[in-house]
Amino acid sequence: MFDNYEKLKNLTNMGETESDENFEDFEQAIPLMSEDEAQELNNVEVPDELPILPLKNTVLYPGVVVPITVGRDKSLQLVKEAYEGDKTIGVITQREEEIENPDPQDLYQIGTLAKILKLIKMPDGSRSVVIQGQTVFKIADFIQQDPYFRASVEQYERDMDISGVELDAHIRSIKETATKIVNLSPNLPSEAEVAINNITSPAFLLNFIASNLNVSVADKQKILEIKSFSDRLEKVMEFLNKELQVLNLSEEIRSKVKSDIDEQQRDFYLRQQMKAIQEALGEDAEQNEVDELKEQLNEKDLPDKARETAEKELRRLERTPNSSPNYGIIHSYIEWLLDLPWNEYSEDILDLDRARKVLDEDHYGLEKVKKRIIQYLAVLKLKQDMRAPILCFYGPPGVGKTSLGKSIARALNRNFERFSLGGIRDEAEIRGHRRTYIGAMPGRIIKAMKKAGKSNPVLMLDEVDKVGSDFRGDPTSALLEVLDPEQNNSFSDNYLELEYDLSKVLFIATANHLDTIPAPLRDRMEIIHINGYTQHEKVQIAKQHLLPKQIEENGLTDDNIKLTTPAIKRIIDQYTRESGVRNLERRLGDVCRGVAAEVAADKADYRKVGVNELEQYLGKRKFFTEVAERTEVPGVATGLAWTPYGGDILFIEASVSQGSGKIHITGQLGDVMKESAMLAVSYLRAHSDKYDIPEDAFKYWDLHIHVPKGAVPKDGPSAGVSILSAIASIFTQRKVKHTMAMTGEITLRGLILPVGGIKEKVLAARRSGLKEVMLPEKNKKDVHEIEKEVLGDLKVTYMERMEKFLDQVLENEPVQDAYELFNLDEEEKNIRRKQTKDQDSKEATVIMNN
Repeated sequence: MFDNYEKLKNLTNMGETESDENFEDFEQAIPLMSEDEAQELNNVEVPDELPILPLKNTVLYPGVVVPITVGRDKSLQLVKEAYEGDKTIGVITQREEEIENPDPQDLYQIGTLAKILKLIKMPDGSRSVVIQGQTVFKIADFIQQDPYFRASVEQYERDMDISGVELDAHIRSIKETATKIVNLSPNLPSEAEVAINNITSPAFLLNFIASNLNVSVADKQKILEIKSFSDRLEKVMEFLNKELQVLNLSEEIRSKVKSDIDEQQRDFYLRQQMKAIQEALGEDAEQNEVDELKEQLNEKDLPDKARETAEKELRRLERTPNSSPNYGIIHSYIEWLLDLPWNEYSEDILDLDRARKVLDEDHYGLEKVKKRIIQYLAVLKLKQDMRAPILCFYGPPGVGKTSLGKSIARALNRNFERFSLGGIRDEAEIRGHRRTYIGAMPGRIIKAMKKAGKSNPVLMLDEVDKVGSDFRGDPTSALLEVLDPEQNNSFSDNYLELEYDLSKVLFIATANHLDTIPAPLRDRMEIIHINGYTQHEKVQIAKQHLLPKQIEENGLTDDNIKLTTPAIKRIIDQYTRESGVRNLERRLGDVCRGVAAEVAADKADYRKVGVNELEQYLGKRKFFTEVAERTEVPGVATGLAWTPYGGDILFIEASVSQGSGKIHITGQLGDVMKESAMLAVSYLRAHSDKYDIPEDAFKYWDLHIHVPKGAVPKDGPSAGVSILSAIASIFTQRKVKHTMAMTGEITLRGLILPVGGIKEKVLAARRSGLKEVMLPEKNKKDVHEIEKEVLGDLKVTYMERMEKFLDQVLENEPVQDAYELFNLDEEEKNIRRKQTKDQDSKEATVIMNN
């Protein structure tokens, strides 16, 4: 950039000018013209005809002075004749630089009217000219090609479409950016910065900078052809910013390399000085370090065994040379002993009302958890010396398990630390490495204690259900000692090799599934199940916590936005499907960002977002509530399912076709669900007389069981009663009652066993518009824990045995007589037997051949 000045200086120094003018300073090479001068220059009349000088690698802009070396014979003759005449020529840039003798089609159509300021004879006999652009023209037609180009031209109008404050702001910005580039570029003259800041004409400033941009000739030509001044400004600013980024990166790399070298030299110099001073004074740096550690040890309150070990290691450190590898190992070990909070405890605030207030401020609902924490505080207040419980918050994602730990720490006035166990496969992550290994460190438990700074923090072990195991050991086995209140008062870390008391630590583990937690570890924890939130709870959480947080994070205030309660309910039902509130918070954030964009653009100061406005911010609804299917044919039952995102209804479909008694099961079902289907068929076959099912239905008809949403894997025993209902319906031709859903596990003895996720399943039934749910008798206790306002007018019926259950869920009258449908005459039966025998023979032959 700004290389024209250097070319001008070289030309003046090397060549012999054919006029009396000389460029003696920078201002002459780069004329700092005023706005009036630039306007006068731009208003120069374009002649009807002009001699055209093709340029290979330069684009001339109005007002800009450019030196050009003339080598082609045509160009030399043109320049000589023009210089002897009115010194006015037209300058056009070639499309391709490699073309030596261009034709008219090889030239751009837009060029610049130029004035020859100087014609210089170089020592090698060639000529160079210094020209200054005046105004822009467009070629209408070429009227001459020999001895040089001559063309009829016309004025090319370019607009000045901005002014006032906007223009001043753009000009200031472009000057600042160009100045930064000059300062960062070591090869640019310092006078360039002065020239840029002294140019008062916006048009000339833009032309001057565009002329010196480090971009291709094609890009420079594009800038010349842009008619709108604002568009030219934007394009030039884009190129300047790219150049600035490159220079900044180059400077960063250069500075980093230089600083690394300087730092190494500085360290070496200081070390040599320190060594000389210590030798002169007779002091030993190693002894100073040992003295500092001794001073810390004297001030630290350590258990007797830990103090004895620290003193022993200090004596070893005194005898170990600084250059020995063991010196750093011993030094690090002593530092760990001194940094741990052995007998340092934060004082608990045993104010039950305050604790309840803190928990209510941070979380809505979760009464079971809050009650357990208040009980712990009450006992601690009475007893003063109590082992901390080991809690495990178990529930779906997004219900607030991790954030609840922070609230408990705040309520207790304790420090809070957490680390995630997800993906840990090395036992040493918990217990630490022995000091015999290079780079040995304590385990995560001891690290967390050091970071907490107290021996009684709230320590959260996140994702305890996602711990793995491999050849490096089983981390869950190491957690057995940590999470046992009877043992963790003497926890042993492999690195420390000392007993550390963890009995005052309040451990809180979190898990999404209990199945993957080993039974011995699960037995040591007090499991607290955190259910998914009801719609009412989600609405209150959104109003009290999520929406205020999103309003603040997106730069809004309560005076800018109001989200109505029906709108929040609509977001919960139609834009999220989860047990927690994580996606609900994201959708509220989307609404707030949409309103923030309108406020920032001065389109609105206040926006009330109701149900009708949601689509504007969130788009079309994402989820549709499935209303229970009104079954018009037998063989369809409505079940209830639990998912990590909450409860849902599940349709079980059964159909029959003439065959040989085979069973087909589809819908990506797991082994447990397939076994439930086999159980249902076996039970119905054993009790076919009671339900008026012909024996031929099992012999000469194939049964197909399908569960829709085939892309979603499904498993579990709770769909047993639904599968039984669908199969019984198709065999008896009695339809399943369409207002009823059910869940429960079945057995061969006819019992219906309890299942989990009752609250989520009941919520799904009510959300789907069902009137009645049938649950196992032993799940009655789970229903009692559900709030009455959640149940509403939903009828809950309990079942204990399968005989009575089928009479309750099936309509009394069949659609058609089952005996007429399934009974076959003897001739048809013989045909079926022969087909089955032939098919079995073919299958046996295939197996033998394989």
